[in-house]
Amino acid sequence: MEKKKLGKIILCSVLGLVLVLLCVTYAITAHELNKSFERASYPEKRFSPSYTYEDYAQGHPRTAVTFKSGKNTLNGWIYCPQNTKGLIVFAHGIGCGNETYLNLLMPLTDCGWCVFAYDATGSCTSEGKGTMGLPQSALDLHNALLFVESDPQLSSMPLFILGHSWGGFAVTAVQNFDHDIKACVSLSGYAEPYEELCEGCDRMVGSAGPLLHPFVWLWNKLRFGKYANLSAVKGINKSGIPVLVVHGNGDGTISYEGSSIISKKEKITNPNVEYYVFSDPRFNGHNSYFNTPEYVEYKKTILEPRQQELYAQYGTENIPDDVREEFYASVDRTIYNGLNEELFSLIDGFFTKNNR
Repeated sequence: MEKKKLGKIILCSVLGLVLVLLCVTYAITAHELNKSFERASYPEKRFSPSYTYEDYAQGHPRTAVTFKSGKNTLNGWIYCPQNTKGLIVFAHGIGCGNETYLNLLMPLTDCGWCVFAYDATGSCTSEGKGTMGLPQSALDLHNALLFVESDPQLSSMPLFILGHSWGGFAVTAVQNFDHDIKACVSLSGYAEPYEELCEGCDRMVGSAGPLLHPFVWLWNKLRFGKYANLSAVKGINKSGIPVLVVHGNGDGTISYEGSSIISKKEKITNPNVEYYVFSDPRFNGHNSYFNTPEYVEYKKTILEPRQQELYAQYGTENIPDDVREEFYASVDRTIYNGLNEELFSLIDGFFTKNNR
């Protein structure tokens, strides 16, 4: 009798210890994931050579709008509302805002497109304690499209969607909802949130990564419920609309052969999908195909050597603000903000040929 009682005590103790271990592991995993989705902000202008709207304002009027995504109010802008060729709704990548991509968006308006771009949940000018997670971009875009459909002027134009990375997933996954979209361009998008989260987890902790996958799945499921498993592939197949999927085969952020949309070709049955791969080592990264050959050379011969000098003198984390400001002020902003003509032609050409 005593042995039986002791056995129960040991079993309960072991089960309790396992439960505590599972809870602690989940708590640590959730903490790290939450850190990955904190608020995003634009860099201080004095520490960035990127163009802002003020650099494009002349000749590119914009109208500010707001719309709700869940409990948060998101800020957006209609760039060149006088243009009537078609409306391109743009979804940005994580960790930045819509103005990060103005060197792409403003040339599109110069070709007659009206562009609606917004700052997503937890990003830059919009509300939100954080960016929430990987499915959030699709939910924000869904609400942006509902706003478009409620506006008489915007809804009168043919509708196109364009996104990069977080936004590259959004423009494909949003096709699981019912919107009248003419065509879509997805740049460096992931196919499923859970798979991309696991890929990031494996990069962070190495061979132990798969042990954390169940906790990653649970965190994503608890946060997004029925939307946790939004799928780019299912959206593309459901809508049947023309989709251009663009990816670099050297992408170190969303693996070309791993979690990317382009790696799922065999599962995509939509006959109107096209694929484009950037394979030149200068342009085959997560966003390096935005760059011009001129910028690549400028970075290699001028920017990087100067940065290395500063790191050698001050260390990577201790460069004085006045020195940093002087460095960024010295950058040739015209070269820095140039746009790869190959990328622009792909997007403008794809939308134009499907604007019927």
